Amino acid sequence: MQETLMPEDIAQEDVIDEDALLEAIELENLMREILMQEPVEQKIQEIIIDEEFRSLLPELNKETYAWLEDSILQYGCREPLVLWGSTLIDGYNRYEISRKHDIAFNTVTMDFKGRDEAIIWIISTQIARRNLNPLQLSFYRGLHYISDKRVQGTRDQNSDESENRQNDGFTRATAKRLSEQYKVSPRTIERDAKTAEAIAAIGRESPEAKKKILACSADISRTQLRELLSKSEGEIRDVAVSIEGGTYVGRNTKAKKQNGGDVQTDPVSAMLLPVEREFDSITKGFSTELRSLYGSNSPEELRNSARFLIRNCITMLEDLYGRV
Repeated sequence: MQETLMPEDIAQEDVIDEDALLEAIELENLMREILMQEPVEQKIQEIIIDEEFRSLLPELNKETYAWLEDSILQYGCREPLVLWGSTLIDGYNRYEISRKHDIAFNTVTMDFKGRDEAIIWIISTQIARRNLNPLQLSFYRGLHYISDKRVQGTRDQNSDESENRQNDGFTRATAKRLSEQYKVSPRTIERDAKTAEAIAAIGRESPEAKKKILACSADISRTQLRELLSKSEGEIRDVAVSIEGGTYVGRNTKAKKQNGGDVQTDPVSAMLLPVEREFDSITKGFSTELRSLYGSNSPEELRNSARFLIRNCITMLEDLYGRV
């Protein structure tokens, strides 16, 4: 180890400015101390989890999550996580698995002017993956419509034009534009917005109830959801609690009881009932979306839209088949 320099170690004939010499010696000793320290690992930027953004993404079932975990363990986290600043907006499961097993991952950063633009990106990304059930599609389209209106409202808030333009003209234009993007009718987009509002209201009371609804494990239709918007907060809370606890009685079950039928509770029925509900939701959703196309597009657009809906339906049925 090198010794610390002292002023008396310097020959007197070399001393020109004593203060400058002392500063030079002090600086050299400081540099030696720094060089002798152990290297410190650079601190990794902290990733922020935004619960509102995270709640927009459907949860993976156990089988899919296990497959993803095995893939990351074998091949690493190949797809980068997507950040808005320091906030994670895509890749929650990959992030969780990578952190759990101390696996390196890459990130890419997106630039948005506000939360609603980030939400629209999240929604568009999820829909593009084409692994959503009809209710999830309706929910995301509705959220896109709501967020898009808020973005436009922010842009126009200092405009000299009247609010009627924003509330009427822009609303119709937004519904038409999104209907063309998602290949459904403008009326469907507007109904989707009400469905999304109702699901969000239930989610504020019970996030677990919201998860069950979007997973089609709660016996509640889109019409019943939209009807909740006219109910009080207390009534919405009661519905959310009953869905979370598994005691919610949907319209179909009520009809069976009124007709003298018994609701099956044996193990086989308990296993098949969720499958039946999801299958029913997929096929009914397909029929509803197909009917919404009538009279709204050219023959070529109708053909392309119908193919899109059929392919999406097949994808969802194949996913259901793989989970049975």
